[in-house]
Amino acid sequence: MNEVARSRNPRFFYGNWLVLVTFIFLFLAIGCGSFAFSLFVTPLQQELGWGRGQIMAAFTIFFVTMGFVSPLVGRFVDRYGARPVIPMGAVVMGLGFVMVSRMSDLYLFYIGYVLVGGGAAGFGQVPCSAVISHWFRKRRGTAIGLMAAGVGAGGVLAPLISSIIESHGWRAAYLAMAILIWVVVIPLGAIVVRTRPVEKGLYPDGEPIPPGDRGLPLAAVHGVSLREAARTRTFWLIAASFFLGCFSSMGLVQAPVPHLQDTGFPIQTAASALSAVGIGSALGKIAFGWLCDKMQPSKAWALGQAMMLGSVIILLSVSAESTIAVIWAYALLAGFGMGAWLPTLSILASRNFGLAFYGAIFGALNLVQSTGTATGPFFAGLMYDATGTYYWAFVTYGVLFLFGIPIILLVKRPANP
Repeated sequence: MNEVARSRNPRFFYGNWLVLVTFIFLFLAIGCGSFAFSLFVTPLQQELGWGRGQIMAAFTIFFVTMGFVSPLVGRFVDRYGARPVIPMGAVVMGLGFVMVSRMSDLYLFYIGYVLVGGGAAGFGQVPCSAVISHWFRKRRGTAIGLMAAGVGAGGVLAPLISSIIESHGWRAAYLAMAILIWVVVIPLGAIVVRTRPVEKGLYPDGEPIPPGDRGLPLAAVHGVSLREAARTRTFWLIAASFFLGCFSSMGLVQAPVPHLQDTGFPIQTAASALSAVGIGSALGKIAFGWLCDKMQPSKAWALGQAMMLGSVIILLSVSAESTIAVIWAYALLAGFGMGAWLPTLSILASRNFGLAFYGAIFGALNLVQSTGTATGPFFAGLMYDATGTYYWAFVTYGVLFLFGIPIILLVKRPANP
């Protein structure tokens, strides 16, 4: 069956396979790089004697590196496509985990997470969202949401990794993550990924090819450059709101695990809460992706921040006498609200600035949100080291959500994107 015939049959629309593959990429990049990180805090502290602030600095390094590499990845994707970029990212991230599995010095721990962060950027949200944005138009929000669910679903790796840590140690767990990434991402990236429908002789959304068309459409993409986008008020309002929201939201993922252990809950309960955050985030990304097809993405992001604010209020009430239901209520609400960031940021970028330079623009915005994501948990670690509690870190997160919500509601689409 030729490519034109396949394009007329929705069952064979190649974009649907790419949604699944990019879901897997994000599942591994964020599941191993971000969600799993807090599980290593206590084992590293106990064996190597490092402070929590020192350990959380590696988490900061991971997201800062991922953020700074993202614009470069975006430019490569705009110019060469995602297919050569994704396998290389997997190679680098795996090498980072191998280094961390063998180290005993703090500086090697940090260098390892530079590689982990750079590698994650290579097969993370920038190339994945660029691919899906090109393959879908009418249902772009829904497709991005389904792809982005991989970020939240990565949280379900927590119990597995926790089990490896308990049975074989933290070094074996790091090595296992490296092998998993290499075995899965490299072949899928090299064989399956196509950046634009034209590479398969197809149209976005599986639209039927007009009579007489050979099935090799030239993708008509429009948009402004990163330099032009950065001159607009819209770009900086988006950046500011996502910095504040992601600073706070990632703190709500990482800090509660050691916080629950300090409160008296076993690591299994903390890990299950992390899984609940992941489940909520996965569901939230699907829901918010769908919402972006129905409403302004700025309003969807405001709603997500409001949900995370509610989770802060619940978390502040948790004590040793709290039931598991209270912990899951915090985790699911935080996760669901957190699920808003990737679909809304992607749609805000493509709708306001177009697709011609989407990789570079989304990469730059991702740098800003990654900086917030990186520094939020680090801030919590420093607050804990200074006060012996995470209470004031959680209060700070709540206040920042109150600032981030009105900022994003001021966003207006620039003229002639």
